[in-house]
Amino acid sequence: QVQLVESGGGLVQAGGSLRLSCAASGSIFSINIVGWYRQVPGKQREFVAAITSGGTTNYADFVKGRFTISRDHAKNTVYLSMNSLKPEDTAVYYCKAEVQYYTGSYVTSGDYWGQGTQVTVSS
Repeated sequence: QVQLVESGGGLVQAGGSLRLSCAASGSIFSINIVGWYRQVPGKQREFVAAITSGGTTNYADFVKGRFTISRDHAKNTVYLSMNSLKPEDTAVYYCKAEVQYYTGSYVTSGDYWGQGTQVTVSS
């Protein structure tokens, strides 16, 4: 009933910028916390940033001052603006959303993940 689609990844040189998008669609009632995570092969997925429905943000220490998370409620979309990118930021980036959605006349909650978008930062 809910789909999350990430976009905006790509190849960028060190010091460059990218903006990732996470768009939610489906029978959505509301979207609560949305987070960005990243994963490199052989390592666990790690938290990058999150934003609540009220706009409160939280960041991993390694991205503070470089990344900014924001959201557009009207578009059901959350963004991750990434500046001053480093080669160690190379990873597949995933968004995760806590969503309340309609199932018939009821509202149900669930956590959803997107399919991921590759970010590659060259040195």
